[in-house]
Amino acid sequence: MKVLLVSPPRLLWPYMNEEDNYLLPQSLPSLAAVLREDGIEVQVLDCMPEKVGWRSLEARIRAFRPDVVGAGENHALYAGEVLKLVELVKRIDPDIVTVLGGAHFTNLGELYLPRHPIDFIVRGEGEITLLELVRTLRDGDPAAARQVDGVSFLRDGKVETTKPRALIADLDSLPMPAYDLMPMSKYGQAKLLFSPGGATIHHSRGCAAQCSFCVWWTQMADRKQGPDGCETLSARWRTKSVERTVAEIEVLYKKHGQRCLVFVDPAFNINSKWNDEFATALLRKGWPLNWFAFMRADLVLRDEKNGVFEKLVRSGLRHVCIGVERAEDDDLEGWGKPFYSNSRSVQTFDLLKRKYPEVFRQATFIVGVRHETPATLRRQLEFARRIDADYPAFHPATPFPGTALWNEAKAKGWLEIEDFDYFDLSTPVMASEHMSRDEIDLAMIEMAREFVRPAWLVKGLLSRTAYRRNMYSWFTLVSARVFIDSLRQRLNPFRHDNYTRLVRPAWYDG
Repeated sequence: MKVLLVSPPRLLWPYMNEEDNYLLPQSLPSLAAVLREDGIEVQVLDCMPEKVGWRSLEARIRAFRPDVVGAGENHALYAGEVLKLVELVKRIDPDIVTVLGGAHFTNLGELYLPRHPIDFIVRGEGEITLLELVRTLRDGDPAAARQVDGVSFLRDGKVETTKPRALIADLDSLPMPAYDLMPMSKYGQAKLLFSPGGATIHHSRGCAAQCSFCVWWTQMADRKQGPDGCETLSARWRTKSVERTVAEIEVLYKKHGQRCLVFVDPAFNINSKWNDEFATALLRKGWPLNWFAFMRADLVLRDEKNGVFEKLVRSGLRHVCIGVERAEDDDLEGWGKPFYSNSRSVQTFDLLKRKYPEVFRQATFIVGVRHETPATLRRQLEFARRIDADYPAFHPATPFPGTALWNEAKAKGWLEIEDFDYFDLSTPVMASEHMSRDEIDLAMIEMAREFVRPAWLVKGLLSRTAYRRNMYSWFTLVSARVFIDSLRQRLNPFRHDNYTRLVRPAWYDG
C-alpha cells in the first residue's frame, strides 16, 4: 500500500511568496508519521516550497503510482486547487483512492462529494481515522472502509457519514512528526519575516472557546451524535506535554536549523502551569530562539500577574498576535468572546509596549459586521491607534463554512459572493445593514492608508529591537516590490487590490 500526501500548487499572497517565506504545513508530517509507523509506504509532496507546478505534479504522481492520494484544506480560499488535484488523480488512474480532510471539506461533504471524484472525506482530527481507513483499503475490504469512524463518502448518489471519531486523548502518543519527509531546507528562508529560519509547530489542539466567526475550533471539536443522527460540537482543548513539545523543538533546532518558531495553536496560552514549565524548559536549554504565538489578551494579563509572561519573553517570545476583533464589548460577547473586553485589550497592549518593547504587537480586527456604519468603522481605527499595535489587520467579516456565522448568513441570505476563491480575508463577501460591499472595501483601504503612515514606518524601522526592525523592513521591502511589479505590468500601483489579490507564480503550470 502506497500513500501520497499532497499540498498542491496554489496562487500566492503578494506578502507571502517564494522570495519571502514558506511555512511548514503541520498536517502533512503528522499524518505521514502515523502511516509510516504502521509500515505503510508514504511520500509527502509539498508543491509550494518545491515549486512543483501542475505538469510536474502529474509526472510525480505517475512515477510514484500511489494507491491512495490524500490532501486537505482548512482555508476555503484554496479549496478549488485541492479539487483540481482529485480531478487530476482520477484522470491518471481512476482506481487511486482520493481522500480529503481539513476543516473546509469536513464541513462541506454534502456539497463536494456528489460533484467531485472524492472517495472519502476524513472529518475532524485526522491521524487515527486516516490510518484505519488506509488499513482497510490495504486489506482489500471496501465495505470495512465505509465503517471507519469519522468519514463521509458517497453511496448510490447519497452522502453517508459514519459516527464521529473520538479525539485523541494523549497527544504525546502520536509519533514524532515526519520532518525527514518534508523539504525542510526550503522552509523559512526569509531573511526578515519570522527570521531567522521560521518553522511552524503546535503544542495544543482545539480551543477553550466557541467564537461564532471562527472555524479553527470546529476542526478539533468534540463531536457527539444524537439519536436523530445530528452532530453537536463542543470546544475541547488538549496539549502535548512540555517534554514532548521541547523534543520537537530540538529536532527542528538541531537537525533542521530552524531558529524562529511559529506556533499555530489557536490560543497558545490557555494553561498557565504549562506556560511556566515551557518557559523554564526553554531557558534551561539556552537556545537562541525567536517565537511567535496567537495569544488571548486576558491570559496575557493573568500570566503577567503570576510572573509567567516575563519568563515566556525571556525564553524567546518576540511576536504576539491577539484577536482584539472589535472596540465594542457587546460585539465580543455576542460572538462568544465574553472573556475579552475593550479594557483588557488596552491593558495588554499597554503592558507589551511599556514593559516588553522587544515583542512585536499584532492585532486583528473584524470589520464589515452586520450593523457596521462609517462611524463604527472609524471607531475600530481609533481603537487600533489607542492600543498602538505595531500592525493592526482589518479583516472583513467572512462566514466560513462550519461556523455559526456561516449558518446565519446562509439562512438569512446575507452572502453576496459564495465563490470561495474570494474568501481571502481581504474581500468583503457580504454587505452590512448600512453599507454595501464596495463601501466596506473602500473604507478598509482608507483605514489601512490612515494607519500605515511614514511616521509609523520610520518608528518601526528605527526600533531598538532586531525582530521589530526586521518586521517593518520586511513590510517595506515587499510593499516596494509589489509597487514596482505593478509599474512593470502597467498597472496602477496605488490600487489596493494589487496588494491583496493572489499572484500566479511562474512555475504554477509547469
